[in-house]
Amino acid sequence: MIAPSAVQHAFTAPMFTQRFSSTPLGARLARHLALNQLHTWGIRYGSEASERAEVVVAELVANAVTHGRVPGRDFELRLSLPTGSLRIEVTDTRAERLLPGPGEVGPARPLDEYGRGLTLVEAMVDRWEVRHRNPPGKTVLAEIDLPRWLSMVKRIPR
Repeated sequence: MIAPSAVQHAFTAPMFTQRFSSTPLGARLARHLALNQLHTWGIRYGSEASERAEVVVAELVANAVTHGRVPGRDFELRLSLPTGSLRIEVTDTRAERLLPGPGEVGPARPLDEYGRGLTLVEAMVDRWEVRHRNPPGKTVLAEIDLPRWLSMVKRIPR
C-alpha cells in the first residue's frame, strides 16, 4: 500500500478544440464560444483576462478568415489552460501567406485599412509565435498569463 503522502497528483489542463467555417459567421461563432468556454472555466465575462482573450481570439480568427482562407477548408480554434496561463491557438490552411513573428510587427500607417490586428495581439498577450505546419498551413499560438489560475487547477490522483 502506498502511503497517502506518496500519492502523486497529475494536473489536468482543460482544453477546448473546435473547427469553424472560414467565413465571417464562423469567426463570430468562434469568438462567442471561446468567451463562453472561458466563463465556464472560471474566467468571468468582463474580467481583464476575458477581455484580453476576446481581442486576441477576434483578431486571430478574423485573420484566419480574411487572410488564411482556402475555399472548402475550415480553421481551428484551440483553447487550453496549462498551468498559469491561457493558451489560444488558431490554425488555418494557407501556408504561402507568411506572418511576421513576435517583435517583427510594424506599425500601420494612419489610413491603412488593415495591419493593426497583430499589433493588438502583441499588446494583449504575454507571449506569441507563428508555427508553420505540414500539411500546409500555420498556427498562431498566443498565451496570456493567469497567475491566479494555478491555485484553481484541479488535481486528479493517478
